[in-house]
Amino acid sequence: MKKPVPFRSILIFGGAGFIGSNWARRLLTTTDYHVHVFDNLSRPGVDHNLRMLQNSPGASDRLKITIADIREASAVNKAVQSASEIYHLAAQVAVTTSIDSPRTDFEINVCGTLNILEAARQSGRRPFLLFTSTNKVYGHLAETFSKNRLRHVVGKQDCVSEAQPLDFYSPYGCSKGAADQYVHDYARIFGLQTVVFRMSCIAGANQFGNEDQGWVAHFLYSALQGSPISIYGDGKQVRDVLCVEDLMRAFEGVREHPEQTAGQVYNVGGGLENTVSLLELMAEIHRMTGKTLRHRFQPARPGDQPVYVTDFSKLQRHTDWKPEITVRGTLERIHAWWLRNHRLFGAIPLAADSGISALQHLPEVAS
Repeated sequence: MKKPVPFRSILIFGGAGFIGSNWARRLLTTTDYHVHVFDNLSRPGVDHNLRMLQNSPGASDRLKITIADIREASAVNKAVQSASEIYHLAAQVAVTTSIDSPRTDFEINVCGTLNILEAARQSGRRPFLLFTSTNKVYGHLAETFSKNRLRHVVGKQDCVSEAQPLDFYSPYGCSKGAADQYVHDYARIFGLQTVVFRMSCIAGANQFGNEDQGWVAHFLYSALQGSPISIYGDGKQVRDVLCVEDLMRAFEGVREHPEQTAGQVYNVGGGLENTVSLLELMAEIHRMTGKTLRHRFQPARPGDQPVYVTDFSKLQRHTDWKPEITVRGTLERIHAWWLRNHRLFGAIPLAADSGISALQHLPEVAS
């Protein structure tokens, strides 16, 4: 006789956002779980994501939507009561916004997270809880790297593991770092089944990228629409890119191995094989679309990491997870989504601004 499968009710804070809507749709289309999306709909484009979810298979009887803010403790408490799993993806996500309004950044990222943790603790259900943190908790990571024409030159020794000391640096780093530590310590002190993902650059379909968040999508959309962008610094900054579909598999991996993952912190990203500089990404977009991304250089912004590359070996050891989709594959998925939804982005500009450079004649990027 088969053992009964426990009822799974999935609560996603920030469930109408980029990552949240991808996760909710995956759950609705590949499982029979009940999905509860909790979102304040403050980010541009999320209303489109919500409509997409409402039209997904299984949504009519398995999707619940709550329009509320994680700063509202009573709304959070009510949502958490029936949840067997919680994915906390709601956040203020921009360094620039945190500098303009540190208090708002703190109230969302720290107080909102504490509301969720307390609701989970007081529910008595000990729900699984995954929190998406950021590589910004490691601070500036200022080191001297050699450079070639296109990028800082990095190797395996430059990949950042969980042993890297925390150094929050910006108000955003402080608020996400404080929340990160609250989530981690609620596992140690109160026995909650929490997991922290310190994530690098996540990109993919359903992403409404802008200058402050979602730079890969922002670069691609700007090229396709003929809109100029600003490059802060010399453009040789290096990041590792992780496709959101690979992130979904990482979500599944930690949930399927609770004996290894509960109470753990993991660095999650594309790793050394999926690194790209800003200049290299512009060149790759040109090769893929035939569009040249017009840009002007601006002074580097305080706190911008010259290099960040994830060492995901701990997550791989515990779950056998590793990225499968290349930077080019991620771009192709974003491009395909834009082609289906380009009307959401407004009219394509007809004229170029003066003083904008065009990136041309750059060599191939290894994929």
